[in-house]
Amino acid sequence: MAFFQSVDWPTLGLVLGGTLLATLLRCGFGEVALTLRMLVRVLVRPPFDADPARALLAVQIQDLRKDGLIRAHHFQIGDREFDEASKAMIGERSVAALLTAHETHKARRALRGQIATRTLAMAAELAPVFGLFGTLLSLGMLPPAGVGRSGYMAAIGMAVHATMVGLLAANLLFAPLARLIERRLAVEEGERQELFDWMALQLAVSEPHLRTGHDRTGHEPRAAPVHRFSAG
Repeated sequence: MAFFQSVDWPTLGLVLGGTLLATLLRCGFGEVALTLRMLVRVLVRPPFDADPARALLAVQIQDLRKDGLIRAHHFQIGDREFDEASKAMIGERSVAALLTAHETHKARRALRGQIATRTLAMAAELAPVFGLFGTLLSLGMLPPAGVGRSGYMAAIGMAVHATMVGLLAANLLFAPLARLIERRLAVEEGERQELFDWMALQLAVSEPHLRTGHDRTGHEPRAAPVHRFSAG
């Protein structure tokens, strides 16, 4: 309770509100909204877990080995990327379609991550600026004729609080959130890539003729013989 009473709320609102408004004006509503969704994803939702997805995919791959990819039906495991990738694979009867869908989702995730980290990095740059603005504003409010000791101390206190809020917001809020998104996406990307590589390998074993660049026996296709003709 004493902590909340000691907080200079007007200064806090000035620095944080100005930082958020300037970030919104610079980045736009779309990028700010995407950043908020990414923050909800990394702060609220549980991280991607490859083990349950692998267990569900193993069951589906067993069914594919029995029925074959030609007679297989679309299966779902509850993950949007794997569901769409498997749908594309079965629709085109090709493991290459699975990997193409994965690359599309991978690029889309990377773009969203870049936008979110860039937006938070922008906020981290602007927070100290508005901290300085609050400091200058508080000092500028001092009357030229001078004030009493209490008024002088209040102005200095607001100036110090504004600078402190700007630095803390930049280094303990916005910049760490940007790094959190980067780390979470890097870990998830590694697990997803490993899972897709495993899935493609299992499908290639069960359907060797679907391997890119291989014939139905699973061997590299041999080049056609070159016939040489004599000049005479």
